[in-house]
Amino acid sequence: MLLTTGQAAEELGCAVTTFRRLMHAGLLPDLSRRGVRVMVPLHVVQALSTRPPTPLDRLNAHEVAVLRIDTAQRTDEPDRDWIGFSTSLTPGDLLKALRGWWRCDPESVASGGVLPVTLSGYVVAVLTGLEKWEKNSAGRHAFPSARLAGYVTDLATPHVAITSSIDSDRRLAELLLGTRLASHSGGPIAYVPTHTAG
Repeated sequence: MLLTTGQAAEELGCAVTTFRRLMHAGLLPDLSRRGVRVMVPLHVVQALSTRPPTPLDRLNAHEVAVLRIDTAQRTDEPDRDWIGFSTSLTPGDLLKALRGWWRCDPESVASGGVLPVTLSGYVVAVLTGLEKWEKNSAGRHAFPSARLAGYVTDLATPHVAITSSIDSDRRLAELLLGTRLASHSGGPIAYVPTHTAG
């Protein structure tokens, strides 16, 4: 059974624009076209609806920052060609697209030890190595030593690519990727309590 993007969004209880971000980022498999309409298999929508919530209580921090991004867009910045997420980016380009420049409290980002990256409420990438940061003249921060621990290539299954050889990075990527993580913020960075005891 095939659904329109509107029907798929209604099934998931989200806005059509929210659902389309997942499509445009290349995260949904088996899409087809009927004229100008993109059709989505029901099993893909059902898989998205049953993705588990992020197990924040397993993180070793009281709070973690969450980077909320959009689909990849071209930029004319000198140190990167893209901002945002797409499965078509190479790991190197994806890392550059995600590691700055953002308005944030860099100490809070660093203290969490990990930066889950969400698109439309799903964790699609994981950044680590956040101990160092830089600030530009606009008051935005970047994390030049950040590592891409892994990212999602298909959200329905999900299929993930683990891109770090560091054991702790790999564990975090395997724990977080493909999960649902709700966060609320007026900017790209949100701060989410983990409810970790201690």
